[in-house]
Amino acid sequence: MNSKPGFQVREEERGAHLSDYRPLFALLAVSALAALAASLPGPFTAMVWMHYFMGFFLCIFAMLKLFHPSSFANGFEMYDLLARRFRGYAYIYPFIELGLGLAYLSFAAPYLTYALTIIVLSFGAAGVLSALRKGLDINCPCMGTVLDVPLSTVTLTEDLGMAGMALMLILMRSGVI
Repeated sequence: MNSKPGFQVREEERGAHLSDYRPLFALLAVSALAALAASLPGPFTAMVWMHYFMGFFLCIFAMLKLFHPSSFANGFEMYDLLARRFRGYAYIYPFIELGLGLAYLSFAAPYLTYALTIIVLSFGAAGVLSALRKGLDINCPCMGTVLDVPLSTVTLTEDLGMAGMALMLILMRSGVI
């Protein structure tokens, strides 16, 4: 008999198949295609495409969280390091994500936007990593309660990938790459 609550025990095979992440892949594809469409009227550059991609991605994910804020907060505080200590952060987080998304779409304060993205998403990745090490088995609140995707290394990769893209944008804007 297992004495742990159900949400704390990882189900066998949960998140082991790419089909478990179909909603995430669909949102990534929509963000990528929307970024391409937005980039095409002017001269296409990787930097412009990345700005639009991150903007659309962050705005879509913020919107999903805002459909059911209290449900998002319940899931988010189960693994996020700050939300565990201050539940209010779980309610503020979608607005931080939305603000970052809009900053990317408007190309406003790029260095500040990149730095905040790196901080917020790297900190989020630390919480995901901690939850994965504990074997916590929950739906990833990253997509709100609208779509059912397990918290997994894909979530960790998503956070680190976005932080990495922000770092790449800093390097591109600085002329390093």
